[in-house]
Order: sequence, then C-alpha cells, then structure tokens
Amino acid sequence: MKQILHIISSPRVEVSASRKLGNSVVEKIQQKYPDSIVKERDLTKKPVPLLEEVHINTFFSPAESHSTEQQSINTYSENLISELHEADIIVIDSPMYNFSVPATLRAYFDFTSRAGYTFKYDENGPKGLLNNKKLYIAFTSGNIYSEGPYQIYDSNVPYIKNIFGFYGVSDIIVFRAEGLAIPGIMESSLEKAIESIVID
Repeated sequence: MKQILHIISSPRVEVSASRKLGNSVVEKIQQKYPDSIVKERDLTKKPVPLLEEVHINTFFSPAESHSTEQQSINTYSENLISELHEADIIVIDSPMYNFSVPATLRAYFDFTSRAGYTFKYDENGPKGLLNNKKLYIAFTSGNIYSEGPYQIYDSNVPYIKNIFGFYGVSDIIVFRAEGLAIPGIMESSLEKAIESIVID
C-alpha cells in the first residue's frame, strides 16, 4: 500500500492547469496502486505562515526552552515534516510564478527544511533524511522553459529538485505543460502533458 502526499500550490482552482496536471498524476498513481492512500496538502486553503523571527528562533532553540507559542510553531512544523516522512510518493503541483515557485510553496519549504528532520550534518557534511521516496513534479508555465533561450530563467523546477535532493530524494520525474500562453501551443499543451504521464 502506497502513501501519496499531494502538495498543491496554485491559488487558482477551477482554471488551474497545475492542479489539473497534478490531479492527473495522482490518478495515474492510483491506477497503478489501487490500494494507495492520498493525503492532500493544499497550501492555498491552509497557507504556511511566512517566516518570521519567532519561527527562526523556534527552529534553532532546544524544545525544552520553548514558550507556549514556540511549542505550537514547532508542532506545526513537525506535522508538515511527518507527512513527508510517511509518504512513499510525493506529487507537487508547481506553476511558474515570476520564474520561480508560488510564495505558498516557498513558505512550505521554510517550515520543512530543518536539520535533524529532513536532513542532518555529520563528519561528511549534509545528508538527506527522506530516502527511498519518489517525487513527481507537475510543472506548468505560460512560456517554454525546458529548452531554448528562456531555460536559464527557470528557478522553479531546479529549485524543487535541489530542495528534495538535499532532503535525500533522488528519484524525481517532471511532467511539463508549457507554452500555455503561446497561441498554437496553448490549445494542446495541457492535454499532451497529461497524455505523457507514465508512472514507473
């Protein structure tokens, strides 16, 4: 039985291409693993707070010294991280926003990137703690960033790969619906991306 964590970051709902692509990835996973369990983390319905000083102080201080507020912050962060540890497969919907990820997703990473939880340091340097997991990225964009002159502007997919690589996740597949604002491409881009989904 596979545990699937579906992370959604688009503030749009009905017209969101990334939600449609991400949902299609999840559906294909469920077809392959019929007994799988899906947990959805919609970052726009329940946004992670933007990082403030109290959060940083909480993350870098011992639990026994925490105030009541800090205890609540730490528990919230630990719950997010527990979802990652429990998942066998992670699906992230990531639309391109100003060359990077939506602020909701960045805030999520600020609360899950914690030493001793998703990575650790030893005598050889940093080591990821989320091993033996599969990550699927459902990426959507108005322009084309997988190749060509605008590839250097993509701080979305490389960023997510770097974050999860640091967490210890190396098995990463990206499904792309690109050119969603380009006439002649936009009409079929999402459909082609959905058709390209293969779960291995």
